[in-house]
Amino acid sequence: MSFANARATSSIGINRRDCVLRALAHQEPAWQPYHVQFTQTMRKRMAEFYGDRDFESKIGNFLLVRNTKPANAEVEVKPGFWRDQFGILWDRTVDRDIGVPVGALIDLERIDDYRFPDPDDPSRYAGYAQARREHPDLFFVVNHSKTLFEISWMLAGMSEVLMALVAEPEKVHRLMDRVMEFNLRVLDNVCRQDVDAVMFGDDYGTQKGLIMSPACWREFIKPRLGAMCRRVKAAGKFVFLHSCGNVRGLLPDLIECGVDVLNPFQPEVMDLADVKREFGDRLTFYGGISTQRTLPLGTPEQTREEVRRLSSVIGRGGGYIVAPAHAIPADARPENVAAMIESVSENYALALSSLRERPI
Repeated sequence: MSFANARATSSIGINRRDCVLRALAHQEPAWQPYHVQFTQTMRKRMAEFYGDRDFESKIGNFLLVRNTKPANAEVEVKPGFWRDQFGILWDRTVDRDIGVPVGALIDLERIDDYRFPDPDDPSRYAGYAQARREHPDLFFVVNHSKTLFEISWMLAGMSEVLMALVAEPEKVHRLMDRVMEFNLRVLDNVCRQDVDAVMFGDDYGTQKGLIMSPACWREFIKPRLGAMCRRVKAAGKFVFLHSCGNVRGLLPDLIECGVDVLNPFQPEVMDLADVKREFGDRLTFYGGISTQRTLPLGTPEQTREEVRRLSSVIGRGGGYIVAPAHAIPADARPENVAAMIESVSENYALALSSLRERPI
């Protein structure tokens, strides 16, 4: 495929940031905003497929994404094993992008002994101003991942935290309070920057339902998520939430908390059209292209049809950023990924053609 359309946007006046803002306002934009991300292995495969190591910069993504990690946030301590800013050891011998946490750092009996990393470390935010200068036409999202539940169980152990939710709730409350205190300091620093949105990352779901009961989520997660959302929105920024799995039962609560955009919007676990009908006036959806079925198992034409259908049904009336349901995994077929990239940029190409045809 040719990436000429994406490269030409700035020179002829299409502003992708304005397009995203319009979608978030639940107004149907002239062209559908999109964003495509890759796992490390799939990025390498697509570079080989295109014969272009720099292909990703030419896709024409509408979002500019940065994170809140400090300099040297992760250090490889032995082959395939990395230590992160919190001191958590990650085994990435199989999953190179995320990995599996090894052991636990916090004893729930001694929560206050743990020392969090410095939320005021200026290296966390040092590149934001330059990124904004270099990409003024993109919608700037700061990804503050592993936000609350995830970092709590990664620090203290998944089974230990899940059991303590019922057996020793006061200890989980204390642990999550300490995590939230750290987060709020980070958010205050982020929100002083010229960015458009903050994305929280906290997986609450499995393929079939929630990891914990809705009542448990409302006791431990909702008040703290709400406090973090309010901090972001008070600064005039949007709130994105990345939460994998079937979280449909929480959507009214997420709206109450102040979430504006839900990702990854998985078609394997929710009826996307039904969710759009019920919540599409209050939530924007970001994702939807199946990374479990269509991209690894479908055909290029099936991929194009899925993109067209989502853009038409979910994108109707705004409130949609078309994207794969997750960073594209290694088992996706490159020809399907290429078909998806061509399809998501179709409306964009039409807008570009229309502008080119206008008399100067």
